[in-house]
Amino acid sequence: MDQNNNIDFKDLWKKQSVSQPDMKDLLGRLKEFKAAGLRHLWITNILLLATTAFIVFVWYYYQPEFISTKIGIVLVIMAMIMYVGVYNGLLVGYKNIDTTQSNQEYLQRLILIRKKQQFMQSTILNLYFILLSIGIGLYMYEYTSRMTLVYALLVYGVVLLWIGVNWFYIRPKQIKKQQAKINDLIGKFEEVNKQLEL
Repeated sequence: MDQNNNIDFKDLWKKQSVSQPDMKDLLGRLKEFKAAGLRHLWITNILLLATTAFIVFVWYYYQPEFISTKIGIVLVIMAMIMYVGVYNGLLVGYKNIDTTQSNQEYLQRLILIRKKQQFMQSTILNLYFILLSIGIGLYMYEYTSRMTLVYALLVYGVVLLWIGVNWFYIRPKQIKKQQAKINDLIGKFEEVNKQLEL
């Protein structure tokens, strides 16, 4: 009876089999994350470059008369250049992820990417939307000044609604989705590192 009462729980805990994480699955998820990030980066670059080229074409072809229109165009282009310039900083983070790294290095790269994403999602995206909104408002002034008041208000209302939907619905949804992906991946690598330390 005395022998049954002296059970060493620590020894039993150490002897139990610990399920090892599926590293192939985790590395596959990391590879998908990297590919999706790079693809999104290239698509963003191409779309914003094409949009900038279109705006410059419109400026050249239609020759706006008001200075407000020209300032609006410059602000919109500045917003896009600023956004792409900072967003391309993530390119280095994605490219530095390769299959020869240790789990700790993967974790550090992901945390660095998350910090850059958070900076993009807060400061840069806010500044981008502000510049874009002011630029579009100034650009539209020349053309809405030729409309009746009702149509001008309707046009500005539709544009403000579009900006509002992007700002209050689409942007938070995208941010939440991006954060969930990277936080899940970071959590998995932290779990693996803890298991490997045992």
